[in-house]
Amino acid sequence: MTYLEQYREAIRSGEIIAGHELITALDTYITDMQNPRYVYDTKEAYKRIEFIETFVKLTKSPFYGKPMKLMLWQKAFIECMYSFKNAETGRDRFKRVLLLIGRKNTKSETCNGLAFTELMLGNPGSDIVCSSNDDSQANILYDGIDTMRQQFDPKNKRTHKNLSFIKNKKTGTKVFKLSDKTRNKEGRNIDFAIIDEVHEMRDKTIINSIDQSQSIKENPKRIIITTEGFTNEGALDEELRYARKVLNGEYEDDSMLIWLYTQDSEQEVWQDESSWMKSNPTLGKIKTVEYLRDRLNKARMDKSERVFTLCKDFNIKQNTAESWLLTDDYDYDMEIKALEDFRGCIGLAAVDLSETTDLTNCKLLFMREGDNTKYVFSHYWIPEGKLQKSDDASAGAKYKEWAKEGVLTICPGYDIDLSSVADWIASLKRDYDIRILKCGYDQRFAKEFLNRMDEYGIECEMIQQSKEVMSVPMKQVEAELKGRLINYGRNPMDMWCFGNASMEIDNLGRVMCVKINNQHSKRIDGAVTMIILYATLQRFKSEFLRYVK
Repeated sequence: MTYLEQYREAIRSGEIIAGHELITALDTYITDMQNPRYVYDTKEAYKRIEFIETFVKLTKSPFYGKPMKLMLWQKAFIECMYSFKNAETGRDRFKRVLLLIGRKNTKSETCNGLAFTELMLGNPGSDIVCSSNDDSQANILYDGIDTMRQQFDPKNKRTHKNLSFIKNKKTGTKVFKLSDKTRNKEGRNIDFAIIDEVHEMRDKTIINSIDQSQSIKENPKRIIITTEGFTNEGALDEELRYARKVLNGEYEDDSMLIWLYTQDSEQEVWQDESSWMKSNPTLGKIKTVEYLRDRLNKARMDKSERVFTLCKDFNIKQNTAESWLLTDDYDYDMEIKALEDFRGCIGLAAVDLSETTDLTNCKLLFMREGDNTKYVFSHYWIPEGKLQKSDDASAGAKYKEWAKEGVLTICPGYDIDLSSVADWIASLKRDYDIRILKCGYDQRFAKEFLNRMDEYGIECEMIQQSKEVMSVPMKQVEAELKGRLINYGRNPMDMWCFGNASMEIDNLGRVMCVKINNQHSKRIDGAVTMIILYATLQRFKSEFLRYVK
């Protein structure tokens, strides 16, 4: 019995749990083993499987240096990739391969192992490419292949590496790296390509370049190994859309091997632990149940964790264009405070300074000894000219009403005198004996504001609006809103901004506040200022707490 048949039988018996998409693919390929259009010859596949298990060693902790013993799913995958031959020509059936698999399921090691094996066993004079969206990820693949090479050939008798490539001395086969940053993507003569992190690619520039370079090859292989991602309508979405139409019989394309580890529903993730194997074939061997339990427990309380976990661990595509917060997260009862209640206190401030036609917002934060609540006061500014041309009303803006309520100042003309924002902050000392320890700001449009703040002797701290800086405070704001630990006085403009805010997430789980569907009229300035405020608190918390009384 072949590995492919063994794998399908293990699924049928219940020993292995698999999703509908994988089962559909396996049934198709097993049926095709009897199709006269193909010859199923396992010689090349088994040669590679034997080489991997005999000579390839793992490169990642805690398994570094241990032999790479393939699991049944890996054997079935490799066997299927290499065993189907066209009955007339004898050439390989599969030229393009798509493997979708949850993270921490040996994706990188499988990539590296396949590429290194091709370096040692592939056709003489072949060009092998390890490719990714950026240089750093391509370097990770390339370095992983080189680590396998060094473990196999420590004295460089059969191979060597220079600044440009890794080479098999006997056959002349070379391994290169390629990324979106690489110049002259065209013009290469690629036989075998591993493409990682496709979920981050906004278009198919790299994929198309590789496909073009392989057009004259008899047995090319272009292998995409990836998890789901957050880039909407990017390269992966296009590849998956096409692959699923092939899988469902809408398109005919027998040159594409489709191997998808996916869940059948999001509901089963939350209700049935046994279903987790559908997207995590190494579960219980490499990836642990305890790890996934911990991830899901965090995901129940944190939107960013939920989006990241469902996407990366379970290959469930997430719509990050949805609202960051549910209404219940920020619309709750709270005791309304006044600035008078914090007379004589020391606070923190943050501003989101605008271009000429946008909102500007300033927030103040106070705390009380023995009380974990953050008391936040907010004021907004908008040019009068903005109101005349604004389409924000369609998104729920009520600027004139908010101005009457005293939470918004309408400035004459078409821009905001940002020095007036500094004047307002300084007036707190005169009116309430309130001093500001630090004021966080984004560097954009800040010169005028900073000059005036310097005149007042108020220290400012630049808070860069990047995922590296804003991710942690954004998650803290979400957690503390849900925990009812932020008293923002139910400021109506804050509530509007919270409702307009969405969350952009990257491959590392870092988040950034963005507008829902990038709709210009859905202002998020108040949400952004709250995150800047929390970033300022994060930096100066120890010093600030010394003044809390």
